[in-house]
Amino acid sequence: MQTTTDPLTTTFAALADPTRRAILARLAKGEATVSELAAPFDVSLPAISKHLKVLQRAGLIEQGRQAQWRPCRLKPEPLRGVSDWIGQYRRYWEESFERLDEYLRDLQEKEHGDGSRDRSADPG
Repeated sequence: MQTTTDPLTTTFAALADPTRRAILARLAKGEATVSELAAPFDVSLPAISKHLKVLQRAGLIEQGRQAQWRPCRLKPEPLRGVSDWIGQYRRYWEESFERLDEYLRDLQEKEHGDGSRDRSADPG
């Protein structure tokens, strides 16, 4: 039985591995060969190739063909879906931070309103 996975799940699965995230960060700077992508890691070329296949299936990279070279390049389009999904929660985070700011202001007002002095302004 074959199941289909939605693109967002596939993208998140590809991003779940720190090696793949590092590869994407490198490709954000420009094209690179498999050997160049493998250089910073203490893993085999076949292991890097497996990571690249995961990234390709997620649509995050593509490999071209220039003579015998197969340079990889970033395809950032699927990251828009991740950004859009996370963006849904931005309003929640902002409202939470606003409530925290208000709570901290209330605490400061109570602290300064009970007759105590701000000791940071006290010269001695």
